[in-house]
Amino acid sequence: MTDTSKFESLSYRIRREASGMIAWFKRNWHERRWFKWGSAGLGALLVLWLIAWVLLARSLPDAETLLEYEPPLPTVVRGIDGEIVHSYARERRVQLQYSDFPETLIEAYLAAEDKTFFSHGGIDAGGLVGAVIDYVSKMGSDERAVGGSTITQQVAKNILLTNEYSVSRKIKELMLARRIEGVLNKEQILELYLNEIPLGRRSYGVQAASRAYFGKDVGDLELQEMAFLAILPKAPEVYGRSKNAERAIERRNFVLSQMVENEFVTSAEAELAKGLPLGLITQAQDSRSADAGYFLEEVRRNLIEEFGETADDGKNSVYAGGLWVRTSLDTQMQDAARNALRKGMMRYHSGKGWGGPIATINLDDGSWSSQLESSYLGINYEGWRVGVVTARNGASATVGFSDAEEAPLTNLPNALKPGDVIAVAKSGSGYAVRTLPGVSGGFVAQDPQTGRILAMQGGFDSRLGSFNRATQANRQPGSTIKPFVYATGLENGMTPASEVPDQTYCYYQGSRLGEKCFRNSGGGGGGVHTMRWGLEQSRNLMTVHIAMESGMPKVVETIKNVGIGDFEPYPAFALGAGETTVVKMVNAYSALANHGRQFVPSVIDYVQDRRGKVIFRADKRDCAGCNMAQWDGQPMPRLAPGGNQVIDARTAFQTVHMLEGVVQRGTGTVLRSLDLPMFGKTGTTSGPKDVWFVGGTPDVIAGAYIGYDNPKNLGGYAQGGTVTAPIVKQFFEETKSRMSGDPFIAPAGVRMVRVDRISGKRVFDAWPGSDPKASVIWEAFKPDTEPPRATRRDEIESKRKEILASIRRGSQTQSQQAAAKPKEEVQEDFVEEQGGIY
Repeated sequence: MTDTSKFESLSYRIRREASGMIAWFKRNWHERRWFKWGSAGLGALLVLWLIAWVLLARSLPDAETLLEYEPPLPTVVRGIDGEIVHSYARERRVQLQYSDFPETLIEAYLAAEDKTFFSHGGIDAGGLVGAVIDYVSKMGSDERAVGGSTITQQVAKNILLTNEYSVSRKIKELMLARRIEGVLNKEQILELYLNEIPLGRRSYGVQAASRAYFGKDVGDLELQEMAFLAILPKAPEVYGRSKNAERAIERRNFVLSQMVENEFVTSAEAELAKGLPLGLITQAQDSRSADAGYFLEEVRRNLIEEFGETADDGKNSVYAGGLWVRTSLDTQMQDAARNALRKGMMRYHSGKGWGGPIATINLDDGSWSSQLESSYLGINYEGWRVGVVTARNGASATVGFSDAEEAPLTNLPNALKPGDVIAVAKSGSGYAVRTLPGVSGGFVAQDPQTGRILAMQGGFDSRLGSFNRATQANRQPGSTIKPFVYATGLENGMTPASEVPDQTYCYYQGSRLGEKCFRNSGGGGGGVHTMRWGLEQSRNLMTVHIAMESGMPKVVETIKNVGIGDFEPYPAFALGAGETTVVKMVNAYSALANHGRQFVPSVIDYVQDRRGKVIFRADKRDCAGCNMAQWDGQPMPRLAPGGNQVIDARTAFQTVHMLEGVVQRGTGTVLRSLDLPMFGKTGTTSGPKDVWFVGGTPDVIAGAYIGYDNPKNLGGYAQGGTVTAPIVKQFFEETKSRMSGDPFIAPAGVRMVRVDRISGKRVFDAWPGSDPKASVIWEAFKPDTEPPRATRRDEIESKRKEILASIRRGSQTQSQQAAAKPKEEVQEDFVEEQGGIY
């Protein structure tokens, strides 16, 4: 038989069968009523399904996207030791794998939400019919019908759809559920569900909810706690509130009964769990979050600048990208910095009285507890709390807190009034008002070898305000700028032994401003002294002389090169009249300690995306060959030096060496008892309005200032050496065990020479001693700049004495000759001599 004959035969058979089916359908349509109505209904369903597909299904998202679905995840921050110190999250989310979920927890959710999950294909027919009936019965009322959704449908709604309450959304959900079942296996669907289900308290997923409600990880949950989490998908904002505890227990116990019915647990286990309370915590305490608010906020700002804030800004955003961030935060040093700055502020404010409220609340404008809670004000200091004065009647008052608790209040300042937000501490059966210092300040500690910021404190407590005085407050640095003036002098021919006048310096500023004269802090002055002595004693006049002799354009260029600021070449800037920040000053001193090589200050070492790929590094040096599979026989690859050379290494060391004298016998002697190799400089601005100290060891450079946010006089007794230097001292006392104790090492090209400390003359017959005020010290010089045994000043003095002696001898000879001459001749000689003198 040919192919044509076969085709004709097949075509005939199809037409014959089709004719028979049509005849059968017509006969049943006319003879059987049930067949007619059933066929019509089926056709209507098919038409409706086609319409739904045209209108809804074609616009549905592709279920295959779930294979590569990346949920929004918080950014996790680690400290310098790799330990988690914080996370940036507007929602609580923790991503776990299916194997991480306890089996009993999975069974609790199956019993509560979808007991036939492992047997259905995405849609539970019985549950769907019940949901339709419930929806029809509640039409026209304000009641919301039961969903009847399977776990697969909930995944479709939570990830691919919205939470819209409508029939169209339900149809989309059903369609997507079928598609999801064709793309993912049951374990993958459950993993998505348990990680994404919203469970109240800003928690998404069971791990986040476990920590929010019980302060535990899912692996540590008990049976009754797992059952409670399983009831939350129905109404998290109802069951999660303490006022609805009875309803929550009733629903929890129902889930436990369902677990028994499904043979997930025994009756005895369920009965024991039913008798236990909910055990919810009022607020989850993140014990892994370090008390480093200012530092962590600086990290957050840097990350947002680099990657964006939300998912709309990119896949690696701070609040959705699931980043892993390694920072330079050293929690021990951070605690030391916080404690030292706070104590210094409290010490200065001691005896000055109550400084006023932190903020104020309008008690007539809604709930004061809600207003206080939404202010996010808080404090972490010696058990203090932030509260609002809810009432005052003479010598009695009450204070309220964000949880609506109220208590008696004592130790009342006269100015205290209702609505004041204040700091209080527990006292007897009530609370007592505590005084926060009106003065503020900033503190930074940095590794000079890398530029990594180890600790940062920008005020008393970041919970009282986010303004970071360590990085954002522009203040006058005062005398802490002087080392860079002296460094400029060293770069322009001077040495630590150079003699500089400690005398008034005046210069003409023009017809409008007239003459400007400088003086030393506290007055005084006179004579000529070595550069070292001038820096140790912080002499303003000597500094101005050095600046003007070197040239102010060169001085401000040095200041700019080290990153302090870009100033005009006016002499006042040599004494710290410009404005800068603590972090800039500390970084400049780090350059001195690091032989003139400076790094960009950094709080972030590197950033990884959610899969572990490094997407940012602070150290951008490339190490070619570091990742070779095997050694190629060539020398080991080495990284190029980091940072930039901003000051000559020899000049930097000479400056540091002189600044060691500030600690040993100058204005910073309060730190001498630390018995560490230290250098540093105090600073006190006009007023004084700001007091500073910046310095440290070869390992860590630290700096701090104290001043009012709205600058005003601190009082004449306030000095950098008495107010701020003790703050830095306390920091190093608390971290002394972390210091190597190694001295500052001189770079190549520096010669250490014995000199007389006062005169700067070279000494050959004595050796430096251990006494800080020993007359002979080691001094650092560049080659061929060492002082001779006698200085130029000595030579001048010697020549002067020689001339005077010669004059005296000549006078004696003339007197003898005059005695032998007549009177007239003597008068002529005198007149001739006077004419020669004038």
